[in-house]
Amino acid sequence: MPTYETIIGLEIHVQLNTKSKMFSGESNADSLEPNVFISPISLGHPGTLPVVNQKAVEAGVLLGLALDCDIAKFTKFDRKHYFYPDLPKGYQISQYDNPICTDGELTVYPDNVNPVTIGIERIHMEEDAAKNVHTGNTTLVDFNRAGSPLLEIVTKPDIRSAPAARLFLQELQTLIRYIGVSDADMEKGHLRVDANISLRPEGDSALYPKTEIKNLNSFKAVEKALLYEVERQTKLWEKHEAPEVLETRGWDDTKQETVSQRTKEAAADYRYFPEPDIPPLTINEEMISNAARKLPELPQARRERFVEEYNLSYYDAKVLAADPKVAEYYEQVISELRGWLNSLDTMDGSDEEIWNREGKKLCRSACNWLTTEIFGLLTKTKQAFKALKITPENLAELITLVYERKVNSSAAQTIVRHMFEHGSDPSQVMQEQDLQQVHDEGTLGKVCNEVMNTYPEAVQDYKNGKDKSLMWLVGKVMQSMKGKANPQMVTDLLREKLK
Repeated sequence: MPTYETIIGLEIHVQLNTKSKMFSGESNADSLEPNVFISPISLGHPGTLPVVNQKAVEAGVLLGLALDCDIAKFTKFDRKHYFYPDLPKGYQISQYDNPICTDGELTVYPDNVNPVTIGIERIHMEEDAAKNVHTGNTTLVDFNRAGSPLLEIVTKPDIRSAPAARLFLQELQTLIRYIGVSDADMEKGHLRVDANISLRPEGDSALYPKTEIKNLNSFKAVEKALLYEVERQTKLWEKHEAPEVLETRGWDDTKQETVSQRTKEAAADYRYFPEPDIPPLTINEEMISNAARKLPELPQARRERFVEEYNLSYYDAKVLAADPKVAEYYEQVISELRGWLNSLDTMDGSDEEIWNREGKKLCRSACNWLTTEIFGLLTKTKQAFKALKITPENLAELITLVYERKVNSSAAQTIVRHMFEHGSDPSQVMQEQDLQQVHDEGTLGKVCNEVMNTYPEAVQDYKNGKDKSLMWLVGKVMQSMKGKANPQMVTDLLREKLK
């Protein structure tokens, strides 16, 4: 039985977050009320003239640089003709043979170790269509989105699996958010995907007719649709009925299958010709240099730095760097931790020596508190990270309290929940709720004796070789002390007393 190789290419539409639309001055904002952000230009009224949004062009250059593309010095707009209720002019202003960016790439790490590079064929600018709203037997058209600025990113057919396609899109979304040209929110339609897929026998280098799956609006939908197509097309190849024409299909999320819509149009079907109302654009070196200066540290570079500088695993660095706001917050916590650590009277040596000796432990602790406790609370309460009430300074102070053993981990979790709800100062919460860790050997010894007298069976079990009984007794002491006891001291005291 022959095996088949999967060939996938993606077309990604990114709605830019400019204040105005691509060729007109009305707002580019989202609105639940239909047909409020419209104008004669976006509605395609006769006699109107489009004017290019300079900020959208700058966004195209910025994204091109972030994806290591060649930026066109000469670029132009074209008319792409097709007739559909959501296209008020009967054509779309797009780019055909002179896109703004070409020949780029994006590298992903499927196993968090080995890189895989996906080529970018082109990035071109265009305007969005309106939105059809289906209600019962009626279709209405909301023109709010008509004319919104889009960048369409077309990959080369370099992707070899459905999970790899999902990973690429997640990495691209992160990159787009880092450079700030779009929110790239798939649920709101800011990032939409068309996936092209075909198969070929292993060892064959030819490209066979592809199937395009339109308007996929989640990473999960992209992966599921592609997995379905791999299975469907494999069966066709095995029956010697491999696809012979380009086909467009849609994803039915209810049935979990793709559905044929039409045979796919070729470029000639769109009757492209240069947009006569918009002169060609010249992009000079100054514009490219200005965009390059605006590029922030990109996600992969930040991950590598986090691994090197903060001694994190690549996985942890990836989690922290997935959102630029989270990454910046984490670095502010680390900065505060350095200040707290160097202010402690118990530390010997220069600031740099102290940090080199103790900093790695604190960096990992900060990562754990942020990605485990705080992310967990955000998920539980369905809050966005931007709503977090805990300041970097207060989180650093809490970590320092744990580091100095002024509170144990159980008390610290109580404190962080209070901080999460009220934005409180951790030291104040510790004092008000009497959560300071008890280190007094006399006090702890007395409670250990009381617990041993209360649970003689557990004491005997430990003496009979059941080591787990020791930790059970530790738990009872901690419970009696309302979580305030130093657990290591309790363990040591019980072990000594149980001899």
